[in-house]
Amino acid sequence: MKRRDFIKNSALASSLFFVPGFLKAMDAQLAIPEGVKRLVIIQLAGGNDGLNTVVPFRNDIYYRERPSIAIRRKNIVQLNDELGFHANLIPLKVLYDNGELTVINNVGYPNPNRSHFRSSDIWHTGSASNEVLNEGWVGRFLDQYGENPYDAVEVGDSLSLMLKGKNNNGTVVKDTAMLNKVTGDPYFDQLLSYHQDPHLSEHNMGYLYQTMIDAKQTANYIYEKTKVVESRFDYGGTEFGKQMQTLAQFINSRLDTKIYFASLNGFDTHAGQSGKHENLLKIYAEGVSTLVKDLKANGTFKDTLILTFSEFGRRVAQNAALGTDHGAANNVFVIGKHLRRPGFYNQAPDLTRLDKNGDLVYEIDFRSIYSNIADSWLNVPGESLLGEEFERIQLV
Repeated sequence: MKRRDFIKNSALASSLFFVPGFLKAMDAQLAIPEGVKRLVIIQLAGGNDGLNTVVPFRNDIYYRERPSIAIRRKNIVQLNDELGFHANLIPLKVLYDNGELTVINNVGYPNPNRSHFRSSDIWHTGSASNEVLNEGWVGRFLDQYGENPYDAVEVGDSLSLMLKGKNNNGTVVKDTAMLNKVTGDPYFDQLLSYHQDPHLSEHNMGYLYQTMIDAKQTANYIYEKTKVVESRFDYGGTEFGKQMQTLAQFINSRLDTKIYFASLNGFDTHAGQSGKHENLLKIYAEGVSTLVKDLKANGTFKDTLILTFSEFGRRVAQNAALGTDHGAANNVFVIGKHLRRPGFYNQAPDLTRLDKNGDLVYEIDFRSIYSNIADSWLNVPGESLLGEEFERIQLV
């Protein structure tokens, strides 16, 4: 088959250019053993306003700098004498009270970048602000320690940089039934019949054919492993809720997967923040808390760690549009059964000590969090994924 004819006739194949390859199906009987640890990573994309998420309700500076958008005491769930959750995060209060949630304040990195794309890349790759890397930190985990085809899975539409390695990628799945249906289409099989054409190579269509073969094998494996597991929990009708339900299905099916990734968009609240931000917090809290309940009911929570981050926080002072501009340091949530320091890991943000832009000054490098999770949860040296050793912190 000529390359131009293949491209012309292969609308189905062209839709699979973005299905990550490097995946070989394993025996359908393979299941992740009891006790093997899983990491779920969630990004609040757009730059979540950490100060209106974990609120310093006794701080006069906070209310002075945010006269219109500060969260009032009646809308705060108090956690200690200084800090409280926004009321829409009340589902997380149960986790906090159970010792299953650690809140890390003032997380960031030196010389912060306030571009969404660049700062997300920094968080996804674990790079310094002046360093550009093409592989994500999870991608490097796959390259160095990947042992099976499904070590990392993203629930979404396209694969994020975090899960891209030099030689191995994660896989992205939004709807297992649809993926299985597409790859099981007779035309798909007809296209694959050409994969032994001697004129194909990695420089023309050979790579695409291999990707298609891998996609078909992967789809079959995931579909067969997950089709018998259904959740009895109500995740609501939001897209994020559906993502959390899919994660629960994968984890409770005990796929041979160590790392999952999902995201919730919309946190770039430059204007009219009130209402919009509150709704996003509600979607996040309800989705994650339902996921935890589902995992507990199926005995998989004890071996699952959930990390939530955003690429940066927001400026302390509100802007003229009743929103907040891009900031720097922010809070990070870690949810799990085996936390070393549940509750607040460190002190509240110091609003008297801001940088020249009026942003919070970081105290904990986010790569220290990655390093601890790599060492203590994934059981691999953090330095091997991040390229250097960072301050040791004790989360798990």
